[in-house]
Amino acid sequence: MAPGNRKTPTRAKSSESTYSLMEFTATYPDDEACLVFLWNARFNLGDDQAHCQRCEEIRPFKRYTAKQQRQDWTCTACGLHVHPTAGTIFHKSSTSLHLWFYAMYIMASTRCGISAKQLERELGVTYKTAWRMFTKIRNQLMGPESTALSGHVEMDETYMGGKPRNSDKAEFSKSPAGRQSAAIKWSHDKKVPVFGMVERKGRVSAYVVPKQPQKAIVAHIDAQVDPASIVYTDDSRLYDRLAKTGWNHQVIDHSSKVYVSGDVHTQTIDGFWSLVKRGISGTHHAVSPKWLQGYLNEYVWRYNHRDDPRAMFELLLLRAALTEA
Repeated sequence: MAPGNRKTPTRAKSSESTYSLMEFTATYPDDEACLVFLWNARFNLGDDQAHCQRCEEIRPFKRYTAKQQRQDWTCTACGLHVHPTAGTIFHKSSTSLHLWFYAMYIMASTRCGISAKQLERELGVTYKTAWRMFTKIRNQLMGPESTALSGHVEMDETYMGGKPRNSDKAEFSKSPAGRQSAAIKWSHDKKVPVFGMVERKGRVSAYVVPKQPQKAIVAHIDAQVDPASIVYTDDSRLYDRLAKTGWNHQVIDHSSKVYVSGDVHTQTIDGFWSLVKRGISGTHHAVSPKWLQGYLNEYVWRYNHRDDPRAMFELLLLRAALTEA
């Protein structure tokens, strides 16, 4: 029976879930169901007919049985073999498709993410395998999207990293510039700067930027924000160029402890940063600067697809099938 025809368990009407674990296990119970999904999504034009690159026309394809179950379909006219996993993140992977699909299901359904160590425990794979699976999903399937932001767009930079030690705090109190200034300088020196932009009630983008971030921030804004938008930032000097270069720039004065003034605020992007930081500190505890962009991609992708009528997992599956690795 094809995966799409399997009877799925009922779900409570009051549930906010769009795709439950019971529905996942009913639709994709084994490797065979996962492989058939890839065949249908990538090649099958109906009734097991697909375009044959060798014949250069649509031909019937058949999956022949063998002593070792082969993961391919064969053109009945010329014998061309088509492998549904070829060119995807599953290509040449010794890990079963069922485990790959389950890893994507978890990443799409959790709010705060899941660690590779937890996936290792749930799937019974090695930590190296779990980490590799998550890294490929984050970097290749949840990568930044090119959709432009428009309307009311909030922007903010923040710093990702650990907390100062007691010895650092002692040094802050001795600083001639003052404790707060010393703490800010410590964050700039020790943590990784990231920059984010979000449409109010819309999409978000987030990027790791250099220690001197102004040039990179301006480049992201120019590349991704509609020039007709109204942009909102705090009073950081990083954004001084915006009004001078023609942007409709509204500033909220955080230095004077003003956080909302009518429509002028950065509460939406601050809320997203809170989600990312609580998720990373609670689930992963610490993230290397080398891999931080991948983790940002994961949180951005879930945020951007939070209101999609189709389950996030199904969207991720289609991207896995149709995106070249």
